[in-house]
Amino acid sequence: MRFEGTSDYVATDDLKVAVNAAVTLERPLLVKGEPGTGKTELARQVAGALGLPIIEWHIKSTTRAQQGLYEYDAVSRLRDSQLGDERVNDVSNYIKRGKLWEAFAAEAKSVLLIDEIDKADIEFPNDLLQELDRMEFFVYETGETVRATTRPIVIITSNNEKELPDAFLRRCFFHYIRFPDMETMKRVVEVHHPGIKQALLTTALTQFYEIRDQQGLKKKPSTSEVLDWLKLLLAEDLSPEDLRRDGASALPKLHGALLKNEQDVALFERLAFMARGQR
Repeated sequence: MRFEGTSDYVATDDLKVAVNAAVTLERPLLVKGEPGTGKTELARQVAGALGLPIIEWHIKSTTRAQQGLYEYDAVSRLRDSQLGDERVNDVSNYIKRGKLWEAFAAEAKSVLLIDEIDKADIEFPNDLLQELDRMEFFVYETGETVRATTRPIVIITSNNEKELPDAFLRRCFFHYIRFPDMETMKRVVEVHHPGIKQALLTTALTQFYEIRDQQGLKKKPSTSEVLDWLKLLLAEDLSPEDLRRDGASALPKLHGALLKNEQDVALFERLAFMARGQR
């Protein structure tokens, strides 16, 4: 069972090595990188390439680790007991399975995605240490132990918003997805916009990387944003000449797809003003 990439996802050699190493070691794969570099999509592509179902757990700031195991609805049970409902005699009627339980109980191997783990509380990763390590947990309300019949492939993503605990990191195989260079980005674009004219692509990507390299930029545009931008350029049937910026405006054409806050727009407007003043 090896991941060799797919026709819909450009995976670098080191990323493929990382995925296959995590599968061989039966360790969670922790994937970090800038937003928009394809971390979440990686899990879906791994599942598709290996012919496995995927179970996705998207983490929010309010998510608790217990929710990944199960939740006990004591309120509903109390209400049903007051109404004389016979369901109260079986506590399992009030147990809601979480995503880890789904993955552990699956009859066949699956891919479990724990997406953006750094959004949760700092203790969240530590609260899952034993469960991910042993692939089992105890349900106190029913007295049963849920144990994985087939160990899932666990892929965990992080945008580096906060540091993860050392004890958690020790249990993972780590990979950082570097932002694609020009040639890799051209391959990514070809997947999403096949047949795009090379002159337009080269001009657009040159401008894109110049924007990313601009000092003082608050939010650098990502891969997903350049793909949206190129889609707009194609829809407007713009030529390489249309993209050239003059001194009157340092902002790129259709810049709303790339620049996502007013500070960055103002930065390029100041650059244009300074360029005009030097004439």
